[in-house]
Amino acid sequence: MPTNDRAFRYDLDYRQLNLREQPELYRVGKGEMGVLLVQPYKSEILPFWRFKTPDIARESSEKIFQLFQDYKQKGDFIGMDMARKFLQMGYTRARRYANHRTGQKYDGPVPNDQKGRSGSHGREQLPRDEDPVKAESARIFYSKYLEAREDPDYQKLKKAWQEKYG
Repeated sequence: MPTNDRAFRYDLDYRQLNLREQPELYRVGKGEMGVLLVQPYKSEILPFWRFKTPDIARESSEKIFQLFQDYKQKGDFIGMDMARKFLQMGYTRARRYANHRTGQKYDGPVPNDQKGRSGSHGREQLPRDEDPVKAESARIFYSKYLEAREDPDYQKLKKAWQEKYG
């Protein structure tokens, strides 16, 4: 068990774990933690996650927000939180591509002694070159992300979840 009960549980075998059946194992973590791990939510949301153009981003973010609403209607906090994370990830990834045409933020591979650490650690950041199409995609996702994050029911359920499970 991690020392911080609120930390996302990277020590679990997510390939074998269904968190709808064992919800007590879920931790919110920070930001997008676990967004590409937690099943069955990853499989339910990921097929709709796209941001290449503003039209695609709008359709994608609206579909993911509808999933957020569906989970909310079912009282499924994990589903709501995962949909929120996908909306956040739509924003951050589109923003990265808006800033860096290839999506690569840093120059060169991660040094061996820095692998597994977050951030640039040991690498120079590449120069930015604003892509207005991807920037608009990012704005679209950010708007839906804020709508999910600020939803009063989501906030209430998140607080209750963290009080109950850490």
